[in-house]
Amino acid sequence: MTKPNPWALTPFLIFLSLFIGAGIVTGDFYAFPVIVAIVIASAFALAMNRQESFSKKIDHFSKGAGHPNVMLMVLIFLLAGAFSGITNAMGAVDSTVQLALAVVPQDLLAVGLFVIACFISLAMGTSVGTIVALAPIGVGISEITDIPTALIIAAIIGGAMFGDNLSFISDTTITAVRSQGAQMKDKFKVNFWIVLPATIITCILLWTLTSGESAPIEYTSFSWYKIVPYLLVIVFAIAGMNVFIVLALGIVLAGIIGLADGSFQLLQLLQSIGEGMEGMYEMAFLAILIAGMMELIRLNGGIEFLLQLVTKRVKSRKSAEFGIAGLVGLTNLSTANNTIAIMIAGPLAKNIANQYAIEPRKSASVLDLFSCTVQGLIPYGAQLLIAAGVAGISPVSIVPYSFYPMLIAICGSVAIIIGYPKKKEKSRP
Repeated sequence: MTKPNPWALTPFLIFLSLFIGAGIVTGDFYAFPVIVAIVIASAFALAMNRQESFSKKIDHFSKGAGHPNVMLMVLIFLLAGAFSGITNAMGAVDSTVQLALAVVPQDLLAVGLFVIACFISLAMGTSVGTIVALAPIGVGISEITDIPTALIIAAIIGGAMFGDNLSFISDTTITAVRSQGAQMKDKFKVNFWIVLPATIITCILLWTLTSGESAPIEYTSFSWYKIVPYLLVIVFAIAGMNVFIVLALGIVLAGIIGLADGSFQLLQLLQSIGEGMEGMYEMAFLAILIAGMMELIRLNGGIEFLLQLVTKRVKSRKSAEFGIAGLVGLTNLSTANNTIAIMIAGPLAKNIANQYAIEPRKSASVLDLFSCTVQGLIPYGAQLLIAAGVAGISPVSIVPYSFYPMLIAICGSVAIIIGYPKKKEKSRP
């Protein structure tokens, strides 16, 4: 058994210091390249523990970085990026937005935008992409009604976080599932029933606050068949089909549709796939480097120290689940990125889950839920910063209207207290 050693956490503290320090100094938490911060922290981790030879430490780093779960995560990232790139190139995103706008009742604008954002983010797997697509529409609606801009932008962000937390191709969901060894469909089912009350209550609150406000919604023509790849991915994934097969089928179908209707030629199709994968390169390399660094931290006793620290007052499975929630929440506050927070907190959460017999589907759900809660509320996170930039308002003004992120934290806490979901007699590995 590795001896607990708080000094082994120094590389992690260096990473946070670089990331947070640069954010405070520059006023932009995304100014310092996160991958550079991880490289510097990893280099420091390699310099520690002089009892081990450098070549031996490189072996340990490579072992952690090349763990099968990490490699599977990287492959899924790349496939998800390819699917995103090709669907965007063939017009699926625009068609989805226009279809949603076509069915929005004119007297339920805020609720409609929230629901649209939920569907689009679930289909696209990206909260930021959803916000970029819908925020200008939200601003336009607020200008011709008395609905506060901050409220309607918060509704869009809430819907975007819905998909970030549930989508089968979201990097956040992929990371949570792979880090805990859970099945994607199992985690989805657990999360869905937890966030459903939050979704319904958010709709009620938005309807109450904007009742009586209406405006005509303008939309352009769209091709319904371009939405089919999104629906296929969602349905097949829920049915339990292997995620690699699901994404491959989605890519093939989107490619066939795009070629058939002239959205692109074969070379453009291949370029779209490549560009989509390129968009995932940073996340893929982050996963590899963080896993390598965390393996060195574990080898030096840092994980064991954190495990003792977090579980010192843990006496039951419920308190262990709250411990996981607090761990990923604090990490997210520090990194302002929910995917990175899950990558860092995931190994420790897995240890806690094993120690207290928490099922993988539940530990993955807790990681994803509470990281999305924090990400949807921090004014220095990418989601609020981008939305505020489009709307020309302060990101802080959005926070009081961020009902959905607040409610999923409440619903997630209730789920822990009541012991949902009930433990299976025989959990999948």
